[in-house]
Parts: sequence; structure tokens; C-alpha cells
Amino acid sequence: MKRKINNIAVLGSGVMGSRIACHFANVGCSVILLDIIPKEIDANEKAKGLTLETKSVRNRIANNALQFAIKSNPSPLYKKQFSSRITIGNFDDDITKISKCDWIIEVVIENLEIKKKVFDNVEKFRKSGTLITSNTSGIPINLMTEGRSDDFKNHFCGTHFFNPPRYLKLLEIIPTKFTSPDVIEFLMRYGEQFLGKTTVLCKDTPAFIANRIGVYGILSLLHIVEKMGLTVEEVDKLTGPVLGRPKSATFRTCDVVGLDTLVLVANGLKQNCKTDEANNLFTIPNYIQKMVDNKWVGDKSGQGFYKKVKNASGKSEILALDLKTLEYKPSQKVKFATLELTKPIDNLKERVKILISGKDKVGEFYRATFAGLFQYVSNRIPEISDELYRIDDALKAGFGWDLGPFEYWDAIGVKESISLMEQLGNKPADWIYEFSKTNTSFYKIENGVRKFYDLNSKTYKIIPGSEQFISLENIRPTKTIWKNSGLTITDLGDGIINAEFHTKMNTIGGEVLQGLNKAVEIAEKDYRGLVISNEGANFSAGANVAMIFMLAAEQDWDELNMVVKLFQNTTMRLRYSSIPVVAAPHGLTLGGGCEICLHSDKVVALAETYIGLVEFGVGLIPAGGGTKEFALRLSDELKDGDLELNIFRDKFLTIGQAKVATSAHEAFEMGLFRTGIDKTIVSRSRQLAEAKAECLLMADEGYTKPVARNDIRVLGNQAMGLIYAGANAMKSGNYISEHDQKISEKLGYVLAGGNLSQPTKVSEQYLLDLEREMFLSLCGEKKTLERLHSIINGGKVLRN
Repeated sequence: MKRKINNIAVLGSGVMGSRIACHFANVGCSVILLDIIPKEIDANEKAKGLTLETKSVRNRIANNALQFAIKSNPSPLYKKQFSSRITIGNFDDDITKISKCDWIIEVVIENLEIKKKVFDNVEKFRKSGTLITSNTSGIPINLMTEGRSDDFKNHFCGTHFFNPPRYLKLLEIIPTKFTSPDVIEFLMRYGEQFLGKTTVLCKDTPAFIANRIGVYGILSLLHIVEKMGLTVEEVDKLTGPVLGRPKSATFRTCDVVGLDTLVLVANGLKQNCKTDEANNLFTIPNYIQKMVDNKWVGDKSGQGFYKKVKNASGKSEILALDLKTLEYKPSQKVKFATLELTKPIDNLKERVKILISGKDKVGEFYRATFAGLFQYVSNRIPEISDELYRIDDALKAGFGWDLGPFEYWDAIGVKESISLMEQLGNKPADWIYEFSKTNTSFYKIENGVRKFYDLNSKTYKIIPGSEQFISLENIRPTKTIWKNSGLTITDLGDGIINAEFHTKMNTIGGEVLQGLNKAVEIAEKDYRGLVISNEGANFSAGANVAMIFMLAAEQDWDELNMVVKLFQNTTMRLRYSSIPVVAAPHGLTLGGGCEICLHSDKVVALAETYIGLVEFGVGLIPAGGGTKEFALRLSDELKDGDLELNIFRDKFLTIGQAKVATSAHEAFEMGLFRTGIDKTIVSRSRQLAEAKAECLLMADEGYTKPVARNDIRVLGNQAMGLIYAGANAMKSGNYISEHDQKISEKLGYVLAGGNLSQPTKVSEQYLLDLEREMFLSLCGEKKTLERLHSIINGGKVLRN
């Protein structure tokens, strides 16, 4: 059956329901969001003379929940306008509308009896064949099928979204014994391809996969912390980015989620997993119970493991809880010898080996943590999953780990880990011993394809669905054409090559620019097209600020001019190469990273792309062709008449306010992406394959090198007058500094085309020269140097 999803019903408008509705609206679905009718009117409604029969009153619960979600930060919507795709209602008046829906998602309170009552109503109006799922996080899915019709049962399963649904990529699919295989296959594919999720097939076991392992990990750690006497700050230092985990690490994450929520899940696991070998670890430590009793449960109560206060001078200060005395004290910086050794090591798999072999308490902590984790996950197969890769996928997508448990195990070494686990009394499951006799890793790459060890067949198998993706990590070892310290060129097949940045934060310096020029040279000679993409957390944080600061501080203007000209020449070479160039940005795409996208023939952007020309914030203007390109796009939009200056002002403010799009969809509104040319994609896994396909399509259609532009219409002094008057007024009103006024005027000077008495047509090179001239003049400003220094040194002020 070729199933299409156009209309969605979300039953329950709480925190999860309203945000799930928003994410379906993000991908173009029409959504109805229903909830219960209020039992009584509120004071505001009473003052207006409204009654319980008034429509707005009856829809108040759903409406208030949706409005709260829309106003929340970060936004659950790619664009605020997408909220128009959501219609609110209530269960009494609007339940009949589900008959027109393709998928009904239940997201009411975690109470089985209430869910059953909702399903009773659903059965009355749901059309045959409609998908029906529950977003429960803990109630057994099979219990919800009791008393339901065969068609309901065949099309029913659990769909566990993680909060917030837009940003956390995990979607657990939990079928029952009645669920049709076609439904399971459809949801697995739809979630990944159209919702941008990592879909993980789970068994109907307590807490499913991610929370079962993740909560075990947290509870195990809480006991280790108590035993070793570690501080809150030490634990968050050890379990954050250094380990490939989110910055919020452990205790900060607990504060955000809520300690009461963690305790609730832990108690549920203790009660429902009585045969679990780690059941005793689900017992809440005394210091945690005291915190809950004191209502120190995190952000929602104003204090948890951390507490924000005003100090004597009136400044905000973060206090950390002393776990022994349960008193708050100023947060302390953490330093360990082992952590110092890992600073130069960017590769997480290499870093983990050093962490676990540490001779201080850091090494002791990691050895205890990993030994317990490896034992636990080995014993969960086949209980919660038959395939080990699903456990890794769930932890990476649900908890933000860079590596899953079995991937960490591979990094440390299977045999080495077994020995360590035995020493610490954490023997792995029997199948691990059998496996390790003939194998040395849970994953391996063969011919550019990643495979996992399958316990049932005792062979390595391709991860289902991965055949449709292109992974640079998998093909890089055998398909690398050229590389330097900052960029690798890889053959993607079919005549398309990829240029991949791999500097810190994928910043752009001389080595990346050299690599991009080399990529164009190679592609023009022997290939059909070039894709620019990478698998880092971010596409690019922009130009190498430290290099700019160093040259400016030393007043090496000739060298700085050469560096800026090299950047401009590189982006122009991308624009005017004889082969199609496709950029595939994701995450942070700032400054120079944005300029590379602006000069590509096509952009295939991940929906979660945060892009902008942010140079103004460091006292500069875009000088890799970004300001020139905005002038060019402004020219293409200009129409004679009063609207010219309005369009000019909008373009100016986009750069002058260092605006950053919070999604690829917003980037279209800001003029960073082009309607009808560039496109968005929600699936990170499919992005590179899609970019390659677009590049091939352009090549197949007979790509022709663009003609250099000499017809860019600039407004000259007419626009300069607007900028000078506006900047002067802002300075007079103390809205901007004198230095910001100067930057504004120089930015306006380039966008206006310089000191021209009337609108004039100019070339790209003319604008590039202006752009570079203004950039270099700003580099000589003391205030610019201070801002650059502050960024490089984490906010420290530059002093003479």
C-alpha cells in the first residue's frame, strides 16, 4: 500500500503534544490539535462575558498550549508562519475530524485508563487503515490494544518522540504482536526520511531502549560519584564534550529534565525490571532522595545540582551543590592531568583510550563507568533489541552521545575491555566471550559499507536502510583523492567528488582555501561536479579569526590583503568553475561558511542550518565575497521607485545586525538561500546523497559556466545618505557605539557601490575590491582588535 501522510491528528496538547504538532507542521502536514474542554471559565473569560459554551473557551486548553509552544525558545517551528498549518479544537466538538486524518497520534497523560477512553472515541470515527500510535514513554504498548478492533490493532504501535521533538532526533517505534509489518516498515522510513529522525525499532520492554540504557547510565554514575567522592563540577567536566557528550553533561542535564522525572523513571525501572542484574542500582541514593524531598529538582524549582544567584556586586553567579553537605558553594573550575593530555586530540575514539588509561581518579572513574555500561548493554541483547546497532543509534539520537555503547567498546578494544570488566567484577554476557574468540570489533567497514555483528546469525550484516546513504567516514579510507591538514577530497562515485573540511569547528584558513581550489582543479580536469559537505557537528563556524587577529595586530597589511584576496578568489572560483558546485550546509554555517554557500551553484541545506553573515559582531564586514554577493542579489531584486531603499535597508540590516537564520527556511526569507534554486532536506543521513544527486542532475543537463556579472546596479550616494543618516541617529540615541557607527558606514559604502553620484552598473570585481578595502580599514581599528581578541580568548579583554 502506497501510504501518504497529509493530515495529522494530535490528541493531547501538553508539552509533547503541542511540539509534535509543530514538527509535523514543519514538514508540511496539516495538523489538528485536540484536548479536553475546561471545567470552568477563568477570570479573563468571565470579565468578557464568555461561558463554557463559547468556542474560544472550549478550545482554551489546546490554544494556550500551542501559543506557549510557539513562543518558547528554542522554537519548535522552522518558521513562525508554519503555525498556520495547525488547527486547534477539543475532544467533544472536533473528534469527528480525525476521520479525515492519515495518522492519529495519542499524547495524553500517562494513564492507561485515560488512554483507553481516548481510543474508545478514536474507534468511533477513525477510518479503516488510518495509522494510530501512542507517544507513551513507559506504559506497555500491548496493554493498549485490549478491546480494540482488528483493524485498529493492525495499524497501531508506539511512537516515542523525545523532547523537544524538533531538535532531538530519536523516534522509537514499538510495535505490538498485532502490528502489520507494512506499518512498521512505513513508520521506520517515514520518520527518517520526512521527519528527520533516527528511527529505532524497539521491543515492548520497560522504558524501551534509550531510557532503559540512559537512565541506567545516570543511576550507575550517581552511585559511582557517591563512592568516589566526586564533585558536581568534576562529573560534568568528565561526562561532557571531552567524552563526546553534550555540554550539559550529567548534572546540568538532570536540572533541565527535572530530578523528579529521573526519579520517577528510575522507580518504574526498579519495579518493572526485577530480574535485571542492575536492579539495585535503580535504588535512589540518599543524597538524591534528600534533594527531591527538599524540592531541589532543577530548573523548574529554581535549584537542583546548580543554583543561579546574585552575588554581593549584583552580578549573576552559578553555585554548585556540595553532595556531601548539601550546601551550595561557588562553582569551581576543574583540572585533571589526564584531561590535559587529551586537549590536542580531536579524534574521540583516540581520546577515549587515553581517558580510560588515566592514572588519576579520572581513569578510575572512566574504567568503572564503562565496565558497568558494557556489562549492562551486553545483557540487554536480545531482551530489548536483537541488534546491537539499535542500542547505539538510540543513545546517540536520544541522549546526544557521539558514540553509542558498542562504539565506545570498539574504540577501547573488545578484548582489552573484557579483561578490565573482569577485574572490576562486571563480567559481560556469555555471547561476548563467544564473539571475541574470532572477532575484534562490533562494527567493521567493507568496501565503504559499514556492517554490524549480528548475534543471531553470528555474521556481519549491513545496517538496514544505510545503502541509501553516503557516509564519508566509511568511504574516506579507500576513496580519498587528495588531502591536507584542513580538507579532504573524496570520490563519491559517478563523476562527483566531495570537499570535506576537518579543522576545529571547520573554520576556514589557508589550508581549507588551498583544498577548495584543489578540489575545483581536480573536478574540472577529471570529474563532473563538486559537493562541499562534511560530517562535523557544524558545516563551518567561519573564517579563522585567530589568523586575522594575528596579522592585524602585527599590522602586516600586505599579508592580510593577500589572505582576504585568496578567500575572495576562492569563492569566485567556486562561482565561475566549469563544473557544478553544490554546498550541503548543516548546523552552524557562519561568516565564511555562509559565503561559500552564497557562491555555490546550488545549496542543499539541512533544515537545521543556522546560517548568517556575522562579521559585524566582531567589528568587521563580510569580505569573502559576502557583502559583494548581497549587493548583487540586491541589484537583482531592485525595482525603480521608492521600494529601492526599502529593499536596500533590509539587505543592509541582515548583515548589519549579524542576523542568523534559526532554520534553513528562515534563510530563504533573509535572502541567504534562493527560492527556486536552493532546497532544504530534513534527513541528515540523506543530505550528502541528495547533494550528489543534484550535482549529477546539473551535469547531466549540460552545466554551463556562468557569465561574469558586469551589470550589478548599485544606488551610490542615494543609499549612502540613508545609511549615514540612520547610523548617526542610532549613535545620537546611544543605541550603537561610535565604532558600530563606523562599521555601519563602511558596510553601507560597499553595498551602495561607493561614492557614486547616481545609480550605476558595476562589476563583481569592483565590489570585491571595495569590500576588501573596507575590511582592511576596519582591521586597523583598536575596537575591532579588542573584539577579535575577546572571541579568541573566551571574553578576556585586550589590554595595552
